[in-house]
Amino acid sequence: MKLLVVGAGAVGRWFAGVVADDGELGEVDLAFADVEASAAGMAARTVGGRAVGLDGEGRADDWSDDEQFDAVVVAVPLPATAKAIATHADRAERAVLDLSGAMAAPVAAMAEHAPDRERVSLHPLFAPENAPGRVAVVAANPGPVTDGLRSSLAAAGNELFETTPEAHDRAMETVQAKAHAALLAFALAADAVDPSFGTPVYDRLVDLVAEVTGGEPRVYGDIQATFDGADAVAEAAREIAAADPGTVERLFRDAGDRLGARDHPDDRDAGA
Repeated sequence: MKLLVVGAGAVGRWFAGVVADDGELGEVDLAFADVEASAAGMAARTVGGRAVGLDGEGRADDWSDDEQFDAVVVAVPLPATAKAIATHADRAERAVLDLSGAMAAPVAAMAEHAPDRERVSLHPLFAPENAPGRVAVVAANPGPVTDGLRSSLAAAGNELFETTPEAHDRAMETVQAKAHAALLAFALAADAVDPSFGTPVYDRLVDLVAEVTGGEPRVYGDIQATFDGADAVAEAAREIAAADPGTVERLFRDAGDRLGARDHPDDRDAGA
């Protein structure tokens, strides 16, 4: 299989590494392209394959204009995904895939620019260093090439499940945008305290803040720009701040019921 990965960041390298290691696909001729030539070169040295150049607009630079690939996989930042699909879809002879983290816009872009090719959108719901994990899949127009690539992901221990673009993007408003906004707001509002005062809940929150803020800030910025959710978190915080004790008690019960997290409220330590 001849495979072009557009975007040589962590997600693109992870996907390429999984595919390259899967003997069931046979020999994989792997190429990386990135607007940062050094990133493509590093990916080729780390994972294998070769680096091909792009100009500042993401167009082919130092490789043959007529070079074609069995599959083109787009793994660029969220805001650049639709443009990258438009730019590189015609290099795919058989399949176009994306790994962007949103689904409605990439699926629409693939349908527009690669209507006669296999088209699949994938969202690994984990950072590459935490692989394997769950991978959301929109199989808009599947076929042998995309089936083989999905089999490679499953063989590497990932759990793939199919969804729709609408269901995925609606879920990401909560799973990503609201969750990240709540953690960031807590960290920005918190005062520094002696760790001796930490409760189990506080300590877990601090660990989560460290995990999130230890990631790539641009990624979290892209998520907030792509998905709604932060305003709802702010509104909920304002409601709690203005509530009397009885209302706060109701809000706590509602919150537990909403996510199915409250099993035995009377058994919980109020000081936790």
